[in-house]
Amino acid sequence: MMENTVISVRNLTNRFGKTTVHQNLDLDVRRGEVLGVVGASGSGKSVLLRSIVGLQRPSAGTITVLGTEVLTDPPTEADSTVGKPDAVQNKWGVMFQDGALFSSLTVRENVEAPMREKLALDAQTRSALADLRIAMVGLPATAGDLFPSELSGGMRKRAGLARALALDPQILFLDEPTAGLDPISASEFDNLILSLQKALGLTVFLVTHDLDTLHATCDRIAVLAQKKVLVTGTMDEMMEVDDPWVRSYFHGPRAHAAQLQGAA
Repeated sequence: MMENTVISVRNLTNRFGKTTVHQNLDLDVRRGEVLGVVGASGSGKSVLLRSIVGLQRPSAGTITVLGTEVLTDPPTEADSTVGKPDAVQNKWGVMFQDGALFSSLTVRENVEAPMREKLALDAQTRSALADLRIAMVGLPATAGDLFPSELSGGMRKRAGLARALALDPQILFLDEPTAGLDPISASEFDNLILSLQKALGLTVFLVTHDLDTLHATCDRIAVLAQKKVLVTGTMDEMMEVDDPWVRSYFHGPRAHAAQLQGAA
């Protein structure tokens, strides 16, 4: 793995029964970049994310994150990584669609959850760190005492992002972060991601279908098609790709509107 590559996926295959979603997929993610992952519905964008973070066991292939092979046999409970801050799992954070918050916990308790599991911290320190993360994502201090059901959709996403940042990760995985948001809220969330990425030096793996998000935040784009990563490159490079789906996606009416919005 090259020195500036923090995620390396090689020959990844994911099968569900008789359906093959990925076949010999290769992908590299560079340190400090925002990589947007796009593809048609069913192309396996979220499956790829889940494979990298260990929630989906691939049929074949290797995945290396920050120099650690993550597809080796998982540790037994006795060998748990709890309390070991150098464990690779502690170096990434994941924000799932709609935040995926624990409904029975307050926002602060949700943000504290990864700390409680992974770090040996006293309750006061956990609470203070959680409040810091809540402030970092632009939520008011009063949001910490609220339950997810009391939040708007945009606030739930910000709370999910705060939880993803709980362990001060090097890599941030985002699964459709702006899905379901109105255009103004989506634009604000794009700006938040970009500002946090720059301020914290994050590497961001971003699954999205939102062309505005691609224009606003991504350094490179990876297109999933034909069960593999068909092409990677900058937005300008995507415009030159001679593939029917890629041309339709990046040259269609929505793409034109996104380009105009980005130039505004």
